[in-house]
Amino acid sequence: MIKSVLMFAALATVGANFSFAQQSPKAETTVTIAGKTLTIKYSAPSVRGRKIFGEGGRISQDPTYPVWRAGANSATAFHTDADLDIQGLHVPAGDYTLFVNVADPDRWELIVNKQTGQWGLAYKKDMDLGRVKMDMSKPGALIETYKMTLSGAGGNSGKLQLEWENHIASVSFTVK
Repeated sequence: MIKSVLMFAALATVGANFSFAQQSPKAETTVTIAGKTLTIKYSAPSVRGRKIFGEGGRISQDPTYPVWRAGANSATAFHTDADLDIQGLHVPAGDYTLFVNVADPDRWELIVNKQTGQWGLAYKKDMDLGRVKMDMSKPGALIETYKMTLSGAGGNSGKLQLEWENHIASVSFTVK
């Protein structure tokens, strides 16, 4: 009986550790522009030898494809203390979820979605606030771990940049 209990406990521990190891680490990027703070909370997956974007890529296997959760695990959470203009899209101060349309690996669209708190694969198009085209470029080398960066660009301007695998996508915004 004691052997069975110990074996069960050992298997449960190994299972919990394996499950935890499969989770991508949490990450955050924050910027303050014109006294207003913007924050993105996401999980940062790694390439680990896989093809990520394009036909046959890891993202194309997600049930929401071609919409990607812009990270891993829970949906990517975006908070802004200020009203924003993201290349013509008015985003009122508040909380949102960010997704990216990656149907064309070389022409991404940032999606600002009004639904919050959901798991990353629970995308509802009818909750989109809007979409904007992203500027695309190629890195000099493979980017192993996904990274999002919010940065100031002078005055009331800023930039959101996503980097992973063989892609860099960015979009400019203005704090209103």
